Amino acid sequence: MDRRTFMAGSATATAGALAVFGSATPGSADAADPTGSGGDHVRSVTAITEVFGSGQKLVAVAVEYDRDIDGSTLSTSTFAVTDRTVTKVYANRTAGLARRGEDGRYVIVELSPDDTAAALWVTQQGPGTPPGGGSGDGSGDGSGDTGGGPGQGGPVVGDTTPGGTIVAAKATLTQTGTVTTTRGTRYAPDSTARSTDAVVNLIVDDFRQFSFSDPATGQTLKYNLFVPKNYDRRKSYPMVLFMHDASVVNVATEGPLVQGLGAVCWASPEDQARHESFVLAPEYGSVVIDDTYEPSTLFEATANLVESVTRQYSIDRNRLYTTGQSMGAMMSLGLNIRYPDLFAAAFIVAGQWPETQAAPLAQKKLWILVSADDTKAYPGEQAITEVIQDQGTQVSTALWDGRSTAADFAADVRSMKAQRTPVNFAAFEAGTVVPSGSTTSAHMATWQVAYTIPGIRDWIMRQSL
Repeated sequence: MDRRTFMAGSATATAGALAVFGSATPGSADAADPTGSGGDHVRSVTAITEVFGSGQKLVAVAVEYDRDIDGSTLSTSTFAVTDRTVTKVYANRTAGLARRGEDGRYVIVELSPDDTAAALWVTQQGPGTPPGGGSGDGSGDGSGDTGGGPGQGGPVVGDTTPGGTIVAAKATLTQTGTVTTTRGTRYAPDSTARSTDAVVNLIVDDFRQFSFSDPATGQTLKYNLFVPKNYDRRKSYPMVLFMHDASVVNVATEGPLVQGLGAVCWASPEDQARHESFVLAPEYGSVVIDDTYEPSTLFEATANLVESVTRQYSIDRNRLYTTGQSMGAMMSLGLNIRYPDLFAAAFIVAGQWPETQAAPLAQKKLWILVSADDTKAYPGEQAITEVIQDQGTQVSTALWDGRSTAADFAADVRSMKAQRTPVNFAAFEAGTVVPSGSTTSAHMATWQVAYTIPGIRDWIMRQSL
């Protein structure tokens, strides 16, 4: 699977859709009734959302009928959706996506994530997915900057201006073909209108929202927390802290979950099957750090939040991890310097820190990923890794093609892991990370790809203090 089609599921809880359904031929379970309306047979209409590298998208509508539907009678011509491309139609037993459907009361109408109207997370660099795949433009520093983060005339510490917007999901659907039940009843095409009455946010719904009042700083932090589904207090679990970039400041608490894959990828069923873990994703009400590298007290409050959650649950203090993009990457570096015994490993995506303060990072386990044409983060990370090497710590380095397939990235990761160094520094080759036709910067495009590479997450999860 190409990384640009990677999905990890999610979207916002603020979704609604207008659906138009065919009239049916109600009657007995065994015979069609020429009178009646298709609307009489629809019990619910559910929007289904997922999160891509570029953010949340409306990717399907689930229509619940009053009887089991014969999936073999459905096709992409059975439904039409205004301004959307129908890619797949099948029956299912639940209001969820499936590789292969099965006869059931739900009809799933899948929609192309490449449609402009699919985008539910929109930033100043534009909505939607550019031609060519599922990781187009997405969140950034909120300034339209093509450089490396909150500085360079972008947001400064304390800035509360959101750089992104969560858009409500809306669709208009028409049943243009006949829907047939497993008992042979035929629901003929028609135009009965129905609106969405529920929404399924894949993976995002598995997080809970909380608020942390920090007595040490006086700050209040809203945050999202994923608890392993089979949580057992008798066991000990790792926890990943994800910190967003400046475009997500002062949006809904769920903002870090819907802006891209940085939080939700760790909570995906696939990742949880390999590594059961907690995932902590704060939502910052203002910019925490800029190019002065003098963070607000939200920086300290974040460390205190990690300590608070660790005390509340059975979390392994030797397996706390941090990751972040742009502002969040800067915070991950800074937290590792200020609190050297807090995190076992860090995944740094498109961020930097003054090399004059970087010497303590030589004692840490880091995987750094940046784009070679990121004019600030790339030279910044080069300077940091030089300091780390000067301290006697080995660093593996590599140039990767940002257009690589999942299989190619897996091979790239294996090659770096084989060197068995505590610090890995990979850069996407210049000109490879921004999709053709996209207006996004290399800086912002970095994390749209970075969190689609599971091998890096596996390496992080194997580290401990």
